[in-house]
Amino acid sequence: MIDKKTIAADERLRQEFNQWAEQGRGEEMENHHISITQQTLARMELKPGDRVLDLGCGAGWASRLIADAVAHGDKPGQVIGLDVSDEMIRRARAGSIAYDNLMFVIGSAQQIPWEENFFDKVLSVESFYYYADQDRALAELFRVLAPHGELFILINLYQDNPYSLRWVEELKVPVQARSEQEYIQLLKAHTFEDVRAVRIPDLTPTPQEYSGKWFNNAEELREFKRIGALLLMARKPGFHSPPPGYEVY
Repeated sequence: MIDKKTIAADERLRQEFNQWAEQGRGEEMENHHISITQQTLARMELKPGDRVLDLGCGAGWASRLIADAVAHGDKPGQVIGLDVSDEMIRRARAGSIAYDNLMFVIGSAQQIPWEENFFDKVLSVESFYYYADQDRALAELFRVLAPHGELFILINLYQDNPYSLRWVEELKVPVQARSEQEYIQLLKAHTFEDVRAVRIPDLTPTPQEYSGKWFNNAEELREFKRIGALLLMARKPGFHSPPPGYEVY
């Protein structure tokens, strides 16, 4: 069972991201992350019939891209968007009524409310560093992935991009700031296979003048984009996970 400390951390995330949702920041994430996400979707090689989990789906914009990619053919795929924020899920559902192959579920990454050995692929965009117990989250992802299922974790906040570390003190919730090598070792420790990492640059144009709060000038923003997001990729072995010793629904 998920422990009290993790439950409290999830509740803190729920409250914070409910506020983000009410401010429209969930929808804003599409503009901020569309370039790195599209490049990641290309690497995922989605195909009709795939069953995909969008972990930390927010307002559902990436879930809809995935749903479009797996919808065609004789056997349309299925996409599940999962988020701890009930307000994000409400907005994701409202924006996705045209999709028959897309469902949004409120839940924790550290106790995923889904059956084991189900998903062919998992995508997580800009959410994994928020999880208080990343070991537990990876154990849950291993459980719900089908044998030989593939995991794709995309994050901008990591030790090897020093510009991103400026966010750590400013965010109102704790975050994990691991290095690329630390993440690789973490995935291997959870018995994932074919573990690898690549950098995904942000290809969107950079303005000549920068007036935001995170960078001192446009050149720093340009360098942040050049260093890129960290994409972690791994595969579950040909192993069927047993049912967990707790209720998942």
